[in-house]
Amino acid sequence: MPDATAFSYPFSTLQQLAADVLADARAGGATACEVDVSEGFGQSVTVRCDEVETIEFNRDKGIGVTVYAGQRKGYASTSDFSPQALRETVAAALAIARYTAEDDCAGLADRELMAAQCPDLDLHHPWGSTVEDGIEIARRCEQAAFAASPRVANSEGATVSTQQAQFVSANSHGFMGGYPTSRHYISCSVIAGEQDAMQRDDWYSTSRRAADLDDPARVGRIAAERAVARLGARQARTGEFPVVFEAPLAAGLLSSLVHAASGGALYRKSSFLVDHLGRQVMPAFVNVAERPHIPRGLGSAAFDSDGVATRERMVVRGGILEGYFLSAYTARKLGLQTTGNAGGSHNLVIEPGGNDLAGLLAQMGRGLLVTELLGHGINYVTGDYSRGAAGFWVENGQIAYPVEEITIAGNLKDMLAGIVAVGSDVLVRGSKQTGSILVDRMTVAGDA
Repeated sequence: MPDATAFSYPFSTLQQLAADVLADARAGGATACEVDVSEGFGQSVTVRCDEVETIEFNRDKGIGVTVYAGQRKGYASTSDFSPQALRETVAAALAIARYTAEDDCAGLADRELMAAQCPDLDLHHPWGSTVEDGIEIARRCEQAAFAASPRVANSEGATVSTQQAQFVSANSHGFMGGYPTSRHYISCSVIAGEQDAMQRDDWYSTSRRAADLDDPARVGRIAAERAVARLGARQARTGEFPVVFEAPLAAGLLSSLVHAASGGALYRKSSFLVDHLGRQVMPAFVNVAERPHIPRGLGSAAFDSDGVATRERMVVRGGILEGYFLSAYTARKLGLQTTGNAGGSHNLVIEPGGNDLAGLLAQMGRGLLVTELLGHGINYVTGDYSRGAAGFWVENGQIAYPVEEITIAGNLKDMLAGIVAVGSDVLVRGSKQTGSILVDRMTVAGDA
């Protein structure tokens, strides 16, 4: 297997490649250029029913080149790091730029916004896990799932993965930055029940550092408990009821907020949040912060894809939308300044409340706990929201029975404004960090 801690190239080589591309672009007549050089590698092993099902190794690299000829833009990429390939890639990007229409918003972000420093965010933690180690961990995970209940009848497998990458971004303003990163995970998916009465569910843990992952046995046990809890599922009643989105799904509500408040959707007028800056979009108790410099954060970044330095800020304060998510380009389209969000948001954190999931269910009293969503029925222009769902019906603040084959519907603007509480059960799996979220009402379509 490949060395678990070795990249193919020294970091200094990636820096030199970036510098060579900038020089080639300048020599070719480009008025500006930006380049990204990256490489990554990793391994994944999957065990199913105690047998090794797959062992995968991945190793890749690439260079992406964006050039500007005035306000004409061209892009090309290559996975060949040879000097000739770099020159050809730059030439291809320049050729494309010459045939594109001028765009008065095209160009690099302003020079004074470039990241002057690259703070160490503690994002790189190699995991010296061999294939044999991965197999053993996956087996422990799956065995814990089978041991959790005799009703766990089958497995879709337990997977252990470790990934590392490094990159350099640079542009003709003189900016150059980059760093190595890592990400590891353990997952398990099992099936409970017999014959037609079968249910599946899964669980996983992911982190920059292997020591921060959940114990494999816990991952397997939770996957099993979730699958067993879904046995005997039926349809819920139809009507308007409060809904709790379990923490892993509640992060999707934050993602919808980011999408609707992103520059691309806003300047195209394809968002229900057009012209909502400074307006109330959530209840007054809700605060949402962007914290790009959290050590080991899964969404942490010292700068965005434009090279603009990231910074902490409040996106929603007291329920009022204080900030959009803008790149240099989309900011110019809107007549605003970039927020350092080229490439997306960085550790969006919603302030948790005092109740855990059980406390939210007690607060709700009667309604629906959603633990799975199906389909992509979201219209960001109008905010209309309709998704297939599964989860649990709640009576008197307690789970009464599992439900499936239902639809929940509403409008994102109403859903965000109708947040009743945010749970303390924060689950960190990506760049959106939130506990479970209780929404005051949605249409639930189940039985007649």
